Amino acid sequence: MRRVFLAWAGSAVFLLGHWVASGEPEPTGEPLQLHIINFNFETVQVTWNASEHPGTNLTFFYKLRSNQMYRQCSNYIFQQGYTSGCLLLGNDEVLHFSIRNGTRSLLTNSLWTSTYLKPRSPRDLSFQWHQGAVTVVCPDLLYKDLLYEIQYKSTFDTEWQSKEAMTCNVTIGNLDAEKCYFIRARIKTLESSYGSDTYPSDWSAVVHQQRGQLRDSCQENKLFPNFVLIAGLVSLLMVSLLLLSIWKLQRIKKVVMPSVPDPKFTFSGLFESHQGNFQEWIRDTQNVAHLNKVEDGEQECIPEEAVVVQPAKTEAAMPKTTVINPVFLPMGEEEAAGDMGQLPCQHPQGGEVVSLGGFTFVMSDNAYMMF
Repeated sequence: MRRVFLAWAGSAVFLLGHWVASGEPEPTGEPLQLHIINFNFETVQVTWNASEHPGTNLTFFYKLRSNQMYRQCSNYIFQQGYTSGCLLLGNDEVLHFSIRNGTRSLLTNSLWTSTYLKPRSPRDLSFQWHQGAVTVVCPDLLYKDLLYEIQYKSTFDTEWQSKEAMTCNVTIGNLDAEKCYFIRARIKTLESSYGSDTYPSDWSAVVHQQRGQLRDSCQENKLFPNFVLIAGLVSLLMVSLLLLSIWKLQRIKKVVMPSVPDPKFTFSGLFESHQGNFQEWIRDTQNVAHLNKVEDGEQECIPEEAVVVQPAKTEAAMPKTTVINPVFLPMGEEEAAGDMGQLPCQHPQGGEVVSLGGFTFVMSDNAYMMF
């Protein structure tokens, strides 16, 4: 009896090999790929890629000791209704197996199942906080030559940080108790003891720790999302530009179309009570603000111009409108003054003086003069 290995590479992927026993024919056929995982020395999973044999139920025969007889797999794995693997009870033993298509052997080999070991993930993690450090503790597995890896990060970190130890008693220092931390653990094998084709365990469930206490999550302490910040800044910029545009538009409107003063605010009651009839309005309001009579000898300012306003009459009775010289000075007083630069201002005789809205009116029988 002799053992022949043609090739295998990484992750238990094999090419065609065979076990030649006395009286057993030489196998022929296409390459067959295998994938083997030993789950914590409890279950061994052997799967194959039968793409070269579609629609065919391949059979798996195995034995754990060389002096035993081959027996067929009792727990097949199926894919699309056809056999694609086998589940076996695991142990740290040599597995002898043969995969056949009917009576024709496609692959025969022998290997140590520990070469493809995958430890189970850590369980029952506990945490001990002390002065800015935390110690993670969990039960060790029964077999040796393992590495216990603890990974952690805060809500302000983008990548995990790792620390390893030979036992599940790992202390992590330089932590900020005010921050919320994510912590997880897994187990790896030493390459010097198990080879390079083993698998690390699955990660344990992520634990959230802050101030030495377990938390449900660290979501509330996450950094403010960048897209929310950017959206807020863009919205603020758009609102600012809109307000600036409105303000500029108002200024341009005032320059291009200045506002025209409304006379109804200067002459109160002219339009509300008298429908714009100035004669009626002046009669009704002439006793509101009479000017004091100018005492003899006092000088008034010289009005630059005077406007004569005549009450509305029929066209036949309406006299001609004339502009009266605002300076009424007797010749005697003019010579007595002797100063041609300062001439006294006098209101026309025979009229009543009224002051309204900053304007001065002199009413006579047939005209109004505004100063």
